[in-house]
Amino acid sequence: MSNSHHPGDGARPRPVMMIPLRRCGSHALRLRLNLSPQFYSPYPLHLVDMMPLLPLYGDLRDDRAYFRLVVDVVGLAAASMVKWPGVVFDPVEVFETLRGQPRSIHRVAWELLLRAGERRHAQVVMDKSLDSVHYADDIVKLYPDMLFLNVVRDPRAQVASMNRAIIHDFDTLLNARTWLAAHAAADHVVQRYPQRVLTIRYEDFLSRQQETLETVCDFLGIAFLPQMLDVAASAEARQIAQLSSLWSANCYAPIAANIDKFRQQLSDDDINLIETLTGPYMDRYGYTRLSPGDASITPALIELAGIRSAQGRERAWRALEHDNFRDYVLRRCRADYLAQLHARLSQSSGAPGSGTIVTLDQLDPGAFVVSD
Repeated sequence: MSNSHHPGDGARPRPVMMIPLRRCGSHALRLRLNLSPQFYSPYPLHLVDMMPLLPLYGDLRDDRAYFRLVVDVVGLAAASMVKWPGVVFDPVEVFETLRGQPRSIHRVAWELLLRAGERRHAQVVMDKSLDSVHYADDIVKLYPDMLFLNVVRDPRAQVASMNRAIIHDFDTLLNARTWLAAHAAADHVVQRYPQRVLTIRYEDFLSRQQETLETVCDFLGIAFLPQMLDVAASAEARQIAQLSSLWSANCYAPIAANIDKFRQQLSDDDINLIETLTGPYMDRYGYTRLSPGDASITPALIELAGIRSAQGRERAWRALEHDNFRDYVLRRCRADYLAQLHARLSQSSGAPGSGTIVTLDQLDPGAFVVSD
């Protein structure tokens, strides 16, 4: 029986969320699906970076507070490393459109995405801000027809990738805990909305690209196109590959041999630690364990990991500034924008303790910038 979903006639584009965690091959899938005129998924806003600031806006039922939020979300889009082509958002017009609807930061962000999709005449739009899995229930209340593309990757390979990415922590333990939390949130989505979720393994995409893309297209209710197999035809893939080392491979065909690359990137202790935390998920999704899975994880170990990661982040930012000035400047601009929002909101709110909602370590660009 087909698992496909079809957008409603004359309706706005069907909304889709990709979940649950970055460095899962999400850009590889997004860029290929974007070769369909029925589908549109621009570079994600990663709204999660604004969530710590949300309490500082106050009561969103107040027009002034909500308008401020609309302006700042539009500003976040403008500060993005990769701009959405062909769209300029007027915050006044967006606010007037949303004024009488249920008020939410997610509503604002999705309005921008839906408008961008409508401009492209897309039937389906997808948000690749994978961290939004933690707010899935709130988003489904706003968009009851939401679909979810749940992309699973071997946690050892994913954590190894996260360890080298400036958007994540620089420690295996911290990134493995992030992996676990993201997949726990995805479990909630699968259990609560089972008919709206398609789960695929990134490794299956690598080994059976056409079959996997056909399955995804059927689920989304769009046509599979053979050109999806030729990502080199994607101008966006070539563009982002030049911007950041995180995306350098996205303009090439996937390399199946990289599936086990983590064996050279992780120590035996790292692998044991990851498998200790994620073992049940590995069993569920068919990833063969390599260790006893008996690592001892203590609060002291977690604290040490945090110190080690902070040091690694400082080194990574210095290296990025030296090695890729464009990537560095674009990420810093976005980080500075979010830091400025925090400073202004903390000053204007006047609420006792408002300045502690975002901690000093979160003001570090590596914490604010989660663009992948």
